[in-house]
Amino acid sequence: MVTTDRYNPHEIEPKWQKYWEQIGLLRASEDSGRGKKAYILVMFPYPSGDLHMGHLKNYTMGDVLARWRTQQGYSVLHPFGWDAFGLPAENAALKFGISPADWTFGNIQQSKESLALMGIQYDWSREVTTCTPAYYKWNQWIFLKMYEKGLAYRKKSYVNWDPVEQSVLANEQVIDGRGWRSGALVEKRELEQWYLKITDYAERLLADLDKLPRWPEKVKAMQRAWIGKSVGAEFDFPVKGHAHKIRVFSTRPDTIFGATFMVLAPEHELVARITTPEQKEAVEAYVAATRMKSEVERQREDREKTGVWTGAYAINPANGKEIPIWIADYVLAGYGTGAIMAVPGQDQRDWEFAEKFGLEIIRTVEPPAGWQGQAYTEDGPAINSGFLNGLYVEEAKQKIIAWMEEKGIGQAKVNYRLRDWLISRQRYWGTPIPMIHCDSCGIVPVPYEDLPVVLPTLKDVEDIRPKGKSPLAAHPEFYQCTCPKCGGIAQRDTDTMDTFFDSSWYFLRYTDAHNENLPFDPTKANFWMPVDQYIGGIEHAILHLLYARFFTKFLHDLGLVEAEEPFEGLFTQGMVQGWTDVGEVVLEGQTLRFKNPERRAKLELPETLTLEEAQKSGAELRTHEDGTLHFWKPATMSKSLGNGVMVGPFVREQGADIARITILFAAPPENEMVWTEEGVQGAWRYLNRVYRLVSENLTELKAQSETFEPAELEGAHKALYQKLHQTIKKVTDDLEALRFNTAIAALMELLNALSDYRKEQGVSPVFRHAVLRYVQMLAPFAPHLAEELWHHFHTTSVFHAPWPTLDEEALKADHFELVVQVNGRVRGRTTVSSNASEEEIRRLAKALPNVQQHLEGKEVVKEIYVPKKLLNIVVRG
Repeated sequence: MVTTDRYNPHEIEPKWQKYWEQIGLLRASEDSGRGKKAYILVMFPYPSGDLHMGHLKNYTMGDVLARWRTQQGYSVLHPFGWDAFGLPAENAALKFGISPADWTFGNIQQSKESLALMGIQYDWSREVTTCTPAYYKWNQWIFLKMYEKGLAYRKKSYVNWDPVEQSVLANEQVIDGRGWRSGALVEKRELEQWYLKITDYAERLLADLDKLPRWPEKVKAMQRAWIGKSVGAEFDFPVKGHAHKIRVFSTRPDTIFGATFMVLAPEHELVARITTPEQKEAVEAYVAATRMKSEVERQREDREKTGVWTGAYAINPANGKEIPIWIADYVLAGYGTGAIMAVPGQDQRDWEFAEKFGLEIIRTVEPPAGWQGQAYTEDGPAINSGFLNGLYVEEAKQKIIAWMEEKGIGQAKVNYRLRDWLISRQRYWGTPIPMIHCDSCGIVPVPYEDLPVVLPTLKDVEDIRPKGKSPLAAHPEFYQCTCPKCGGIAQRDTDTMDTFFDSSWYFLRYTDAHNENLPFDPTKANFWMPVDQYIGGIEHAILHLLYARFFTKFLHDLGLVEAEEPFEGLFTQGMVQGWTDVGEVVLEGQTLRFKNPERRAKLELPETLTLEEAQKSGAELRTHEDGTLHFWKPATMSKSLGNGVMVGPFVREQGADIARITILFAAPPENEMVWTEEGVQGAWRYLNRVYRLVSENLTELKAQSETFEPAELEGAHKALYQKLHQTIKKVTDDLEALRFNTAIAALMELLNALSDYRKEQGVSPVFRHAVLRYVQMLAPFAPHLAEELWHHFHTTSVFHAPWPTLDEEALKADHFELVVQVNGRVRGRTTVSSNASEEEIRRLAKALPNVQQHLEGKEVVKEIYVPKKLLNIVVRG
């Protein structure tokens, strides 16, 4: 094999990528006989064409882990696929005049080329693409199973309407009142839609978070908050002059004696029935205005309270008092019962409402002496509360609930913030909902044997333009059908599924990607599940991860998979940032004024910045080629900002291993990293040094034996051997913890030690041994270079050689540094033999000149020895 003294990735990388394809590296098998498995998964992407380095961060991390587990002897599943339905394909189709399918599959091909250039190894025999009938048939199958179990149902209600997407959104897809993808202000519309009853799983979804120690606490906290468990009571308030009763849920039923008014959500079904004629106009106007507000906006704590009296009264069942019934937008129809008893003395929001509208305030818990606040929400003895007076909150709660149950007006209740998942979408590019509407039979499921309900090919892209209802509703050739129950004329459902349905179980399909009889074979799923390491962005903490947990539990209940949680380990990677030109700025004294307001707004920058603020933000001022001053700022790589380093051009110019090392070494993987030319050059220098270490000594290395006795090593030979095994331990531990940057740092340190040893000692058996173990440890990070170097000595892949074995004896140092303190202050340090007795250690410590000086004339009270670390001598006098 010919070598040069210069590392040339363009010769190396294509050769080994072809080799890995030939040997089927990372081809998964349930029958490998290896005895232990590792399912490594990165969140699958939307196919958007050529990838940039921001996309590649998590893919590279997954590839490192998959290759490393292979070296450790695991059966590895490292699959890939495409989250291929959704709005971007429709937008592209309208923009470019091509079908969503052509746009999607063209992008998939381009993305696969980028992944191949990077040397990312997947088992492509398990590839899934969610927009193919072979995949979405099983979406429909799962939906029908949920319908059979009462988990899929249709109802009419007010929904979140995205005016840009012209479609509904689930609550989770509304961020700060705006559509999660379009950014448009969300409106409310009343529609009949399909829902999944995720609330039936609320308690399990909450409790089982405690079974996930390898999940980030932040993600678990976000899910707990979203599920929002509340323990309290549900009870009734009769409406004066009506047969109706208003049911409320409260976590503080003990405060019922202080309920001085009631508030209904504007959408509450009783509003129209109990409103008096005198108040009808005002109430209807308020209800209409509320429909234009998002739930997030309505729940903001800092906004002024608004409301309208219905003219009706309720009867407080605790004391018989008549209390007015109001409507206010801070009460939501979708939470609890859509009605509250307002206790302003114990709730700040109610206090503010009562103050504004002149309503009565009665305290039911006595505040501590000197209390100057408004609503008091802490514990204390009950007051103004009849038979509860004197009781503290928990005891009062139990007593009032028992009283309600005895009187038949209420009972203990657990409530959740989590709402059922609205999955209907008025879009074309999605899974058709497999239901049929018959005038005689009502809603009828499509028979299993008729699946899939195939999405039709719409030749005219204008046919897919959103019009406020599903584009499929304009195509009778799709929706006209016969009822499978009575044989009469019927219509297919023309809505499609939320694309989060697709991603809620794709990881299970990977275990058996071509099964034509079931979504997957339970035997194969049980071999691989749960996913051992899942890698993706924290932006999916609520949406995707919660839905995936729900689906896994449902499929477990069906008996299809033993696992109840899909992802044993979760890692949320930081984003890759690129330098972004925000445009020209004008310096006015110490203040910068932007001349490109659109670009500035896109990066969420204020209209002006001081020089000090700009510097603190990490921005730079650079002179443009036309002589103007431009503001450059790191920002998450994206095509829209034009700051992405594209995989194809970069790898063709610089090489895949350089890209991998740049990504992995720049920062801790959970943090954001800034892609810089300095980082790229540093990666090139490092890999070139590794290459030269082998190539410049290749003849001697190949001629040298690797036979030696570790116990007989001395001096520099022993030091190198110890350094090697310290590095093996460090790299192994860091890979286990996904600390890729520190693992590479440890390899760089060992490279320095190898270079120094070679200069002083030449090529020896221990040097050859260390170099080959080095190549094995380098392999997950820079696989092309490692494979090239390994094949100088072996005929099989470096990934088929076992991971270096750790010699625990080598970790035992001959000497250690002893820190010597007198009364807790460091007075000296000395190197001590690891075999020295404690008595000898104490004698050496006291013989240190500075220690002697601080002991002179003083009485030693005690000596505290921390083995192989520290001796503290306590004196007085």
